[in-house]
Amino acid sequence: MATRLLLADLARDYQAQSGLELRLESVGGVDAARRVQAGEAFDAVLLAADAIERLIASGHVRPDSRIDWVRSPVALAVRAGAPQPDVGSEAALRQAVQAARSLGVSTGPSGTALLELFERWGLLEALRPRIITPPPGVPVGSLVASGEVELGFQQLSELLPLPGIALLGTLPPGCAIETVFSAGVCATSAQPDAVRACLQFLASPASADCKRRHGMMPL
Repeated sequence: MATRLLLADLARDYQAQSGLELRLESVGGVDAARRVQAGEAFDAVLLAADAIERLIASGHVRPDSRIDWVRSPVALAVRAGAPQPDVGSEAALRQAVQAARSLGVSTGPSGTALLELFERWGLLEALRPRIITPPPGVPVGSLVASGEVELGFQQLSELLPLPGIALLGTLPPGCAIETVFSAGVCATSAQPDAVRACLQFLASPASADCKRRHGMMPL
């Protein structure tokens, strides 16, 4: 879901350039991997790098087709109008996390990395009762906007377009979290060469400005 809006824009650009029609389906990463593993026919799959590697290992993605195409930082947010804690350093962020009544954490790779950060701080077990994880495909930011979550963590690209929240920025040095998103040609694809050309466009310099507009970074 972190790449949904970015991919919609890049798909329009590629269609205009190539004349080929692209059909995108954006779902939570867990669901996307499950559907590919179940044998559902797709030409390509775009997920976090480690998830693509697992699909290569299981034979569902062609092993020579992986392309790393974008980096995505994790940011944090509070409800619009709420007090904004200092999160400009690792020590300040740790204090803000400990003070928050509830914490929104996604189910994706960024959420896994965040739980590892809490564990490194020695706080995971104490924080666990306050951690709220929305179902796959539901933005953490929507829980922040509704007031259900006081401090929410998610990919910056997913927080940027949401109303009702105030962005506090990306995580500070020492505990910054970035996800590398990769793509691969599915074993079920009947047109692998055309798919490779599309994926190469996603990773090309021509896509850099669009990535930055969506809160992501070219590789």
